[in-house]
This record gives sequence, C-alpha cells and structure tokens, in this order.
Amino acid sequence: MSAHSDKPKTRTSLRYVKYTLIYVALIPFINWSFTWAPMLDVLPGWAFNPVTIVTGLVLVARDFAQREIGHEVLIAMGIALALTTLTSGAELALASGLAFAISEIVDWALFTFAKFRFSSRVLLSSALAAPIDTTVFLYGAEFMFIRDNQLTLPNVTMSIIGKMAGALVIWWLIRQREQAGKIEAYETVASS
Repeated sequence: MSAHSDKPKTRTSLRYVKYTLIYVALIPFINWSFTWAPMLDVLPGWAFNPVTIVTGLVLVARDFAQREIGHEVLIAMGIALALTTLTSGAELALASGLAFAISEIVDWALFTFAKFRFSSRVLLSSALAAPIDTTVFLYGAEFMFIRDNQLTLPNVTMSIIGKMAGALVIWWLIRQREQAGKIEAYETVASS
C-alpha cells in the first residue's frame, strides 16, 4: 500500500462531514435571507418567498448530515441556531429554533426508524417536516413581530410547495444514484 492509502479515514475529516457543514451553513443563511427576501406575487393574494425552495433543501441536508454524524445532528442544529442569533437576532433564532426543533425531531425519528430506502426516507421526511416547519416558523415570525402578515394560507401553502419542490429535485437525484448503484439505498445512519 502507498503511504497515502495507509492513512486511516476518520470521520473528523472535513470530507466526511461536508453535508453537516452545508446543513449548519444553510440554517443561518435561510434565516438571514428571510429578513430581506421579497415576497413574490404568484397570483392575486398568493405571495411566495423564493427562499423557501432553499429551505426545502435544508431538510434534505439534515438527512445527509445524519448519515454522516448520526444523532449528533441535533448538536449541529444547535450550532446553526447559535449562528442565526449572531446573523439575524434572537427573535428569529427562537422562531427558527422552535420550528426546527419540532420538525427536525419528526424528521429525525422517521429517518432513524423507517426501513425504507434512502430516497424514500428523504422524500417522506420532507413531506412530514415541511408543513410543521412552515407553520411553526411563520407563526413565530408573526407572533414575535419579525415580519407582518406571514401566517396566511397563501404564504403557508406556497412555502410548503417551495420546500417540497426543492426536496423533490434532491429525491430524484438520490433515486438516480441509488438505481445506478452509486449510493447505498438501505444504508443506516452513523452510530453515535
């Protein structure tokens, strides 16, 4: 063996936590963008924040992060919320933290205990987490006066659609990789 291949691979290498780092970076970015991103009128009375598509990706990034670091993904979420406090303020971090805590626990439980193939777990966990995350976050944003008129049926509906659009793209890409044998469909999460 060469000297390069003799080196043991450790999970502390950045290569082995890349999705965890993406997950930790996405949360404060999404929360920060919520403070300035414009609402786009799709139909009269139906507004849509384009950042919600990226929010759908963070739900999937969490699934990949859990594959990398196991149950410590909850610690990664805590770090991301601390960064949100620095970039966007405590009120937004609290609204986001409540939404993530509730939806991520649902997502985590499904991802941990379901025996479906990876792509199916990603899609199903997003479908369960997106409505919870959206409703709790928008309620928190309005309740704490972060942004007015957020908890409306059009905004909730468009946010869930945006999140699921992002999740569907990632689901399709994962499914293609599973079918090509490039990733393990039934791989379990990393042990803690």
